[in-house]
Amino acid sequence: MQLQHAISQSISQALQALFNVSVDASQIALQPTRKEFAGSFTFVTFPYTKQAGKGPEQIGQALGEYLKEHTKEIRDFNVVKGFLNLEVEDAEWLALFRDLMQNSDFGQAEASGRNVMVEYSSPNTNKPLHLGHLRNNFLGYAVAEILKANGHQVMKVNLVNDRGIHICKSMLAYEKMGNGETPESSGLKGDHLVGKYYVLFDKAYKEQVDELAAQGMDKEEAKKKAPLMLEAQEMLLKWEQGDEQVVNLWKTMNSWVYAGFDQTYRNIGVDFDKYYYESETYTLGKERVEEGLQKEVFFKKENGAVWVDLAEEGLDEKLLLRADGTSVYITQDLGTAELKYNDFPYDQSVYVVADEQNYHFQVLKATLKKLGKTYAEGIYHLSYGMVDLPSGKMKSREGTVVDADELVQEMIDTARQQTEELGKIEGFTPEQAQELYHTLALGALKYFLLKVDPKKRMLFNPQESIDFRGNTGPFVQYTHARISAILRKAGEMGIKVDAASFGSIDKLHETEQEVITQLVNFPAVVKEAGNLYAPSVIANYAYELAKAYNRFYQEISIFNETDEQARSFRIALSAMVARMVRKSMGLLGIAVPERM
Repeated sequence: MQLQHAISQSISQALQALFNVSVDASQIALQPTRKEFAGSFTFVTFPYTKQAGKGPEQIGQALGEYLKEHTKEIRDFNVVKGFLNLEVEDAEWLALFRDLMQNSDFGQAEASGRNVMVEYSSPNTNKPLHLGHLRNNFLGYAVAEILKANGHQVMKVNLVNDRGIHICKSMLAYEKMGNGETPESSGLKGDHLVGKYYVLFDKAYKEQVDELAAQGMDKEEAKKKAPLMLEAQEMLLKWEQGDEQVVNLWKTMNSWVYAGFDQTYRNIGVDFDKYYYESETYTLGKERVEEGLQKEVFFKKENGAVWVDLAEEGLDEKLLLRADGTSVYITQDLGTAELKYNDFPYDQSVYVVADEQNYHFQVLKATLKKLGKTYAEGIYHLSYGMVDLPSGKMKSREGTVVDADELVQEMIDTARQQTEELGKIEGFTPEQAQELYHTLALGALKYFLLKVDPKKRMLFNPQESIDFRGNTGPFVQYTHARISAILRKAGEMGIKVDAASFGSIDKLHETEQEVITQLVNFPAVVKEAGNLYAPSVIANYAYELAKAYNRFYQEISIFNETDEQARSFRIALSAMVARMVRKSMGLLGIAVPERM
């Protein structure tokens, strides 16, 4: 920010002039002043006591007096121990605000020349999406949008886990119990129908395990010897061998699931530039395993299984290919990583995957390095914590999963109930009301899941998330709707809101300055969110901006203001807040309504 740079340069000059201390302006750190003290920026003097030969308060007092006299940007100052709090002239804030009004790309960084691939969602084709997938989808989409705003070329991809033993479990259960049921005949979405058979498999499998255990077999042995598990393994082998009947069943059931996934993705507002399918990447993974054997960086055990020894990397031995030649997760991940790099030579490949897979991604990176793959360095695992509901952790195999579609519908119903109780839909057609409920529901859900640091495990409370007060999506959305109403009224009154309409304004109310401070911080916030891969930084910004605006709105009149220039400025300020709320919420994939 130009203002901060100018102040840093002045402090650098003052340190030299007063204490003969040479510090480059780029090394001068300014912090936002804490709310309980007067000022906009704070300079910490403690680090300079030794060089200056003075106490921190003495340094602060001398710097403050110098800056007030020699620097046009500084109006006043106060010193609290070793903290120099600087008050900036209103004219500087107004100049910044006028510049901001003219810059429609404010917050968008210039092209960085970096390619970043963001992989998220990554569902299995044996069950529908659940609450954990929602956090994954919202996080991946938001991170991709934030990285774009940081000037990177971004490709959003979805790796579909469409093969493996878990897929065969659904297929086997359907083969045995399906009786030709289809999404059309059952009235179920395709992904829900297939998920039903995954649950049925697990139920029947557990019964077999218990029966074998009751006959005296060791429980772990029973899990391996249960007839259903042996049949599922045989089906997987047949699939990899291209058995026509098995492959046709796989294609049919997967097509049902994809139709269901597409419906969910459209409903929750996420998209992808490209899809990858593990059924198309595992063979390339097997080639990489063969390459590793030839390079003697992998080894075979007596049973024929292929392993890699990562003890030198502080990891363990890792299975890369089963003894029967079938692949495991890491096999296909080796193939996918290469395929992704060939399609989009990335500087960084971000994998949005839950923290349960932390070890897996350490192994993937280390294994690719063993193979000498240069793109291994670019692999970054964006690890996130699981989502719990008040009832505890979700488990899909027991059929107690918190289904994504059902949760979204529950949120829409809650939004309808809350909105009707507050009387916020007067004059809406039924279609407009339905669109508003959907916008509020998704805003509440996305915001609640994104406002928490990705690494933290979190508890999702649907009722709390949709409250119109506090740090919630609907609170920020309502602020935008309130401003939209102000702008409509201004338009009806013929009030202009260009920079020329308030040209003689030179004084600001404290709340107006606070709002401008929030506005001009946006590029720094976008940069921080990109560096940390943390949409929570953007969510917190949107909330603080909305909060600052609401304080301004409560304390200052807009339409009852008799000074036309002051009124025009406040409408222009409102318009800029609406723009930055739209931008910040847009980075999170959240729509903001014009009316509520």
